[in-house]
Amino acid sequence: MNPDHGFAAALTTVDRPLAGMWVCSGSPLIAELCAGSGLDWLLIDAEHSPNSPESLLAQLQAVHGYPVLPVVRPPVLDPVLIKQYLDLGAQTLLIPMVDTAELAELAVRSVHYPPRGIRGVGSALARASRWNRIDGYLGSSAERISVIVQIESAEAVANIEEIVDVDGLAGVFIGPSDLAASMGVLGQQDHPDVVAAVEACLAVARAHEVPAGVNAFAEPLARRYLAAGASFILVGADVALLARSSEALADRYVAGTDDSGRTSY
Repeated sequence: MNPDHGFAAALTTVDRPLAGMWVCSGSPLIAELCAGSGLDWLLIDAEHSPNSPESLLAQLQAVHGYPVLPVVRPPVLDPVLIKQYLDLGAQTLLIPMVDTAELAELAVRSVHYPPRGIRGVGSALARASRWNRIDGYLGSSAERISVIVQIESAEAVANIEEIVDVDGLAGVFIGPSDLAASMGVLGQQDHPDVVAAVEACLAVARAHEVPAGVNAFAEPLARRYLAAGASFILVGADVALLARSSEALADRYVAGTDDSGRTSY
């Protein structure tokens, strides 16, 4: 719970981009396995993954103590869910589908206690404060929490200048999959127009001195975005790695046909 070891601090003190991966399985065991990989950060996802507050808690507990930064993505920008995730002990949140500066400001307000924000006060009941065992938690909680907003629509790209100007953001994160869909090229994250939009957002964020990250599983794109100034990046996912690796095993060992058309084992 040390603010000096949080995501925002790492973005400003580590002299290279932070590399991470998705944890989408909902499994504390897999989360712990990934936490020991040597990567900088993990995105524990609740938008497209089978996660509840209970499973998120178990995964945060599983990765605690490893030299990795856990980031939690809620399914929606909902101050009630955000309050729950923060009380569970999440210190960095990635908020999806933030299309405007007004939504970015709501994300920031959702992680702060009044008067800056609207977070409900339940520290005596919460893991975040170690059930009030952290002296002065209410006054210092803002130093412990990082909020990142996700740019993943053509509208958000059009509003990027205003979004990065919102005070209190630790960074912005660009999601090429939904961005491609909103631009009419569903499933084409490497479409030239999508790549150009991503790079335009990276350039604006860099000009405003706001850290910007991006999702890029294909290594050529990942390298391109890093060269364009991405400060943090996601380069894989637990479920995708398991799916592709298990398929590769099946290709090697399950009966099929070789190049001559003969059955092989």
